[in-house]
Amino acid sequence: MNSDLTTGCPRRISILGSTGSIGKSTIDLIERDPDAYHVVALTANGSAEALAAQAIALKAEVAVVADPAAFVRLKEALAGSGIEAAAGPDAVREAAAREADWVMAAIVGAAGLEPTLAAVERGATVALANKECLVCAGDLFMAEVKRYGATLLPVDSEHNAIFQVFDFDRKDRIEKILLTASGGPFRDWSRDQMAVATPEQAIAHPNWSMGAKISVDSASMFNKGLEFIEAHHIFGLGADRIEILVHPQSVVHSMVAYVDGSVLAQLGSPDMRTPIAYSLAWPDRMVAPVPRLDFAALGRLDFRAPDPERFPAIRIVREALERGGGAPTAMNAANEVAVDRFLNREVGFLDIPVVVEETIEEIMSGPLGTQTVDRLDAVRAVDSEARIVAARRSARRRFAAA
Repeated sequence: MNSDLTTGCPRRISILGSTGSIGKSTIDLIERDPDAYHVVALTANGSAEALAAQAIALKAEVAVVADPAAFVRLKEALAGSGIEAAAGPDAVREAAAREADWVMAAIVGAAGLEPTLAAVERGATVALANKECLVCAGDLFMAEVKRYGATLLPVDSEHNAIFQVFDFDRKDRIEKILLTASGGPFRDWSRDQMAVATPEQAIAHPNWSMGAKISVDSASMFNKGLEFIEAHHIFGLGADRIEILVHPQSVVHSMVAYVDGSVLAQLGSPDMRTPIAYSLAWPDRMVAPVPRLDFAALGRLDFRAPDPERFPAIRIVREALERGGGAPTAMNAANEVAVDRFLNREVGFLDIPVVVEETIEEIMSGPLGTQTVDRLDAVRAVDSEARIVAARRSARRRFAAA
């Protein structure tokens, strides 16, 4: 049983983004020991019926949809349950601010920033599955974590792996961290093949079951670039001490190299319930229903450097981090727009990094290019303008290809 370690009472938890893949995996773990948890809030974007079913099954206090148009459907689905229903971005932030010991932050994209900050400002333990919080507002976010005494537990399998073997007390003894990447479905494709790739091919990840956006990011390797920035902020290491390796088997989730030549790694099956379980039970451990590794059957583990020609995303992200200011914010916003256009068949797969790079250049050469992003309003300004620019750049590429 994983009740609160100090009181023995059920642990109060909230899940932001409960109908997504991370949210569903979190609920799968909770339902295996329901008496250990009291669910405070569940949120989703617009999946009203699915959210209501989760809320009823878990006896949540409140269920919130970010899309106001889904409110009527949510309220109807919750009728007679006694569960509070709400809608809109402000309601999502209010749900995140409710008293909960542990908050899963799994809202996809920059939309997750403000609700996650609301949980941070309560000093909660935040299981962070939303890497965009740190990509678009890393300095601000980490400053708020420190200011309010929140506990940040990384859920991404790579950062969770590093967290488990990272010596925070002797960080000067760490040489570098090594982020592993599956390489996605296109890891062995030529650029000519990727030029005609379809959304269906891009979301068909060979190892992981993920949502559409993160699957496309994995295919382009922008996901690994975003994780590069996330690692920089969580572990406080410079870009020169973070290395990316393609590891097709997705068994070694990441590694930490120490100055004496030792390399510590966390290994496991490619199942997100492992890092979620680690975060949910922390500082204890809980039984997780994941496949156990069979090393004899596995036979081999392969590693190689990523190809910068076929996957320019990693270079673009590194350069954005080096430029600082609003560059990472603009990069993240542009990528979200470009991926959405690709999923809607409005641009090609190889247009994604082009749109992102062009957007960064336009933003950073304009009036917002000299602006610091240490305040939420500054982050919003850069994010909003970058989305406008990226939409325009995407339209140009669409019309050029027509």
